[in-house]
Amino acid sequence: MLANIESMFYVRKTPWHGLGTRVEFALDSKEALVAAGLDWKVIQKSIMTDDGNLIPGFKANIRNTDHQLLGVVTDRYKVVQNTDAFAFTDQLLGEGVSYETAGSLQNGRRTWILAKLPQRYIISGDEIEPYLVFMNSHDGTGAIKAAMTPIRVVCQNTLNLALNTAKRVWSTNHTGDMKGKIMDARDSLLYAEKYMAELGKTIERMNQIRLSDRQVREYIDALFPLYEKPTPQQTKNILRMKADVMARYYDAPDLQDVGKNGYRFINAVSDFATHAKPLRTTANYKENLFARTVEGNAMLDRACELLKRA
Repeated sequence: MLANIESMFYVRKTPWHGLGTRVEFALDSKEALVAAGLDWKVIQKSIMTDDGNLIPGFKANIRNTDHQLLGVVTDRYKVVQNTDAFAFTDQLLGEGVSYETAGSLQNGRRTWILAKLPQRYIISGDEIEPYLVFMNSHDGTGAIKAAMTPIRVVCQNTLNLALNTAKRVWSTNHTGDMKGKIMDARDSLLYAEKYMAELGKTIERMNQIRLSDRQVREYIDALFPLYEKPTPQQTKNILRMKADVMARYYDAPDLQDVGKNGYRFINAVSDFATHAKPLRTTANYKENLFARTVEGNAMLDRACELLKRA
């Protein structure tokens, strides 16, 4: 193993996201929301200036339980309560699906619920479990969103790759016919199986891409380019992250039986993106990591693009 690299990635005892309340005994989304403390409503109030004048065209979204300000939105914005945003998942997901965790981000501005699908996939000898993350927002900056998140069981790495051949994320804004939009989500989410099939083909292709040690170094350099005229601290940080990914590629126990190929490289990058602590640990770094899991991780997508050139 490379010197001065933490060995945190050898053990995976906590859930891959490390957030939320466990709700695995919830029978439906409503029970999951209650268990997670998300059974509150959003109310809208007019916004006034200090001298009592109404500000037209805008409303304040307020949580009814503690009057927490969640966001300022336009009159076109339609509130979708947590129970409504997640209720359709009960019928959509059907038997065998288990709700696992639920929670809120950014003091209630975003709420989410995570479900594990009953299917189990063996792809290139790896067991991969498909999850669906459903997210609702109340601050006017985000959408109602659902995203496929496949997890490599042995190491809890996320494999949420952006594929041109299959849709991973569905979303809609809080405007227009919300009931119709949420119902339409069923059609999009039924493509989960197609996504997993296409992911399997992509992984098989990555397994066929043989990488030399020189290529691995070049790809890692491309993922972590140095700034123009970097400070000594910036240089130190970049070198540390490069060494970390290198260690995960060569030394991770779960990759010892994987050849030196594209799939091993993707897993090393995913391991770093999923589990590595940031250079500066902020109070909400886990929330940011979870959000990137839903939105998609630019580093992982960049790694996939590099492999296409191999």
